[in-house]
Amino acid sequence: MSAASKSDLYRKLPSVDELLRRPELVEAVRREGHTLVADAARNVLERLRQKISAANGDPHAMAAEVSQVVQAVTVELEHSVAYSLRPVVNATGVILHTNLGRAPLAGAALDHMRTAAEGYSNLEFDLATGERGKRDVHASRLFQKLFGDLASRQVSTVVVNNNAAAVWLALNTLAARGEVIVSRGELVEIGGSFRIPDVMAQSNAILREVGTTNRTRIADYEHAINENTRVLLRVHRSNFQITGFTEQPALEELVDLAQRKNLIVIEDLGSGAIFDLRSLGLTEESTVAASLRAGVDVVTYSGDKLLGGPQAGMLSGSTALIQRTRKNSLFRALRVDKLTYAALETALLAYVKGDYDAIPALRMMRASKEVIGRRAQALAERLRESGIDVELVDGESVIGGGAAPSSTLPTRLLTITLRGVSADDLQTRLRAGEMPVIARVQDGRVVIDLRTVFASEEDCIVQSLMKMAGGG
Repeated sequence: MSAASKSDLYRKLPSVDELLRRPELVEAVRREGHTLVADAARNVLERLRQKISAANGDPHAMAAEVSQVVQAVTVELEHSVAYSLRPVVNATGVILHTNLGRAPLAGAALDHMRTAAEGYSNLEFDLATGERGKRDVHASRLFQKLFGDLASRQVSTVVVNNNAAAVWLALNTLAARGEVIVSRGELVEIGGSFRIPDVMAQSNAILREVGTTNRTRIADYEHAINENTRVLLRVHRSNFQITGFTEQPALEELVDLAQRKNLIVIEDLGSGAIFDLRSLGLTEESTVAASLRAGVDVVTYSGDKLLGGPQAGMLSGSTALIQRTRKNSLFRALRVDKLTYAALETALLAYVKGDYDAIPALRMMRASKEVIGRRAQALAERLRESGIDVELVDGESVIGGGAAPSSTLPTRLLTITLRGVSADDLQTRLRAGEMPVIARVQDGRVVIDLRTVFASEEDCIVQSLMKMAGGG
């Protein structure tokens, strides 16, 4: 492109003020405000200047783009005012997908959150006495029904904003400036660089490693105990397993040792199953109740993983110890708000009722291969009618979220092929749709697992693929 052509294009670019006086943008200014529209105009004009400066192609094509500057500002404005946090269709088969928000919430939880949020609530108000109350009561009454009196002791629960906070609070309260004994095979790092040694250091507890990576015996713990020891800590390995030549003492052995030495046992259970997953053939995950029955003094676990509720961290255990953690001066900094309590209360109530299918994550885990296969067959027939190449194959879903890392659930998968479109390109196009569909690529084909797709989302998948195939 010649210098003269570029100069002519520069002259055709309007100023920001000129753009904002265009009839199409006057309404946008009234609706969205002067600042946002002006910023969008500046961004578009700057991009056009850079393109003109770098252009070596057809000046007529560049002139056409300049003539569409108002439309470009409108699109830029729409992007700038759109929500960044968006719903997506999880077609990966990973139930507790950390990158996609982990456990989805039930409709009842959303309704309860809205009711609690759109007006005032009795978050910290005792309706019976008219006095100030504690927000703990909204969940603790249900935890009491779930755990009750276990192992001949009173069990209580408090809620903080995630499991990392729960671990930190327990260690800071019960072991600050004292030693905490942990097996070397449990010094884990999980997502977001959450490392047990770092959390322990921040809590002012002193780490004492025992055993080896693959084998730790109860004698290793006993030999490490000294006058500074405060806690024996068991940590869930989360997203990996150690197999082969391994050894790990049973919880009961740790509890027995702690009781003989007047120490505390804390277990970071991680995912926090309340429902017994053994009924699904998943034997890796113990339940919170099982740990409490074994005599563990304090169990910490997540709310948005196997429990199937909102992001939260729970500390359940001996009432005397839980009360100590609640009195920690930093408990207030870690507590959760009314929306979390509303969602958590809904999930816990479903457990109390035994209505496990009311919890979306559990419903997905409990879905059989046959049920998923029937849904997949019906969806495949709809896609084939539009000329899309679809095959059904056996596959595996996973729990995700650091739970049961080596366990899988049998499923039926849809494999999608579009003529002339690579699997990676098709995956990208699905992700770029109005309702993003997050799929995975396996053996050179896009794979969709309906285990993690809600029935109401199936039309989104069909419509996205039909558009790509030219069918709509």
